[in-house]
Amino acid sequence: MLKKIIKGSKKYSKSDSTVKDLGSRPSGSGNFVSDPSPNVVVNHASRSGQGAPNTNSSSSAVPFPPPMTTVEPLPLLRDAPVSERQYLFLRKLQICCFQFDFIDPLKSAREKEIKRQTLLELVDYTQSGSSQFTEICQEEMIKMVGINIFRPLPPASHENTGQAVSDPEEEEHYLDPSWPHLQIVYELLLRYVVSSDTDTKVAKKYVDHSFVLKLLDLFDSEDIREREFLKTILHRIYGKFMVHRPFIRKAINNIFYRFIYETERHSGIGELLEILGSIINGFAVPMKEEHKLFLVRALIPLHKPKPFAMYHQQLSYCIIQFVEKDYKLADTVIRGLLKYWPLTNCQKEVLFVGELEEVLEATQCAEFQRCTVPLFRQIARCLNSLHFQVAERALFLWNNEHIVSLISLNRQVILPIIFEALERNTRSHWNQAVHGLTLNVRKMFMGMDPELFDECQREFAGKEARAQEVEEQREMTWKKLADVAAERG
Repeated sequence: MLKKIIKGSKKYSKSDSTVKDLGSRPSGSGNFVSDPSPNVVVNHASRSGQGAPNTNSSSSAVPFPPPMTTVEPLPLLRDAPVSERQYLFLRKLQICCFQFDFIDPLKSAREKEIKRQTLLELVDYTQSGSSQFTEICQEEMIKMVGINIFRPLPPASHENTGQAVSDPEEEEHYLDPSWPHLQIVYELLLRYVVSSDTDTKVAKKYVDHSFVLKLLDLFDSEDIREREFLKTILHRIYGKFMVHRPFIRKAINNIFYRFIYETERHSGIGELLEILGSIINGFAVPMKEEHKLFLVRALIPLHKPKPFAMYHQQLSYCIIQFVEKDYKLADTVIRGLLKYWPLTNCQKEVLFVGELEEVLEATQCAEFQRCTVPLFRQIARCLNSLHFQVAERALFLWNNEHIVSLISLNRQVILPIIFEALERNTRSHWNQAVHGLTLNVRKMFMGMDPELFDECQREFAGKEARAQEVEEQREMTWKKLADVAAERG
């Protein structure tokens, strides 16, 4: 059967045989569109002009199959002679380029199953290690992957007309109905990227900057399963294609800028930060100025957007990586946190205090001294917070031995700043747990430096006496005004 197919087919030029994009035709159609869409076809700067002969001798020896108009099952690759596998492989890629309507599971059910089985076979074939991809096979496979995954994402749930914007944490997870097929396409791409048989010099012609940008666009998918695959694939591309590394970092930067300063809506910030966490971990020391600018211009401002809680864990990891690699950045990070400190969101404030503790744990004394005054002014405000979780989390800083040692060395500056906050907590805070923790911190300072503690206590008593005098004077003034008004009335 396969020999008859080969015999009946004629040799096409690359310009005639390019697999066409199906994104511009209605879903469920079984035919190829005659004109490719510029939104999906990947442009390659290194590719020769249209219609140019293929320089790869192994690929030019096999005729390129004509476009398929219907989805029909083909023989298995493992059953075909080695000399015919490339042609059969290209035919199977053509089957996988057909797109269907997955919203209706009964529509084109037979064709969908043929495509699914074909995709599974291609994954197994790629994973087996027996596949020696020619350049034309690699090019057509990347085209097929692009036709399937590079698609307009459905409107996010908050974009529906008339629907109020809800908390991202409370939104239900979206599940793409086409995922059973998309998952296999992503698996095929992953196997291709990680395969030891994949020649990076050839693959970078097709897994190029345009392809990477479109992958990054897909991180906004609301389907968490898709984002997990994208995270793994982009991380592998970053590791394998060294030429793409600066471009990938810059492209991720641009996504962050748009998220911070324009939309504050993006589904994949957490996954992108996970990738960056691994990248930052591999930075050489001393770090380049480019990387420090990335910290200041992108990572620290990521504390500002409202959905901060959705990616806080990944962001905190990236920040700590910077401080651990270069302890001199601690002052920059702490001042950045203070700049974006939340004023009305108590749950966000609890996360900030937790991250601050991690940063302080990696901070040396010299950097700590530079930011001591503004830092402990903010901590004093947290100690007096009426939200008990904020006050409690701030008091837990004194449970960290490294932070306590830093405080002890700088107690002459710190205690006068926070003494009033401690006294007010012991006298009037409504929460018993906060009250008890405050007494413990107070005793700790008393043990560190009794003379300093007594001095602060005297200053606080004097300040209260002065405040009482001002209050009495104010009351006397109002009383006199009232008496004068009564006499004239």
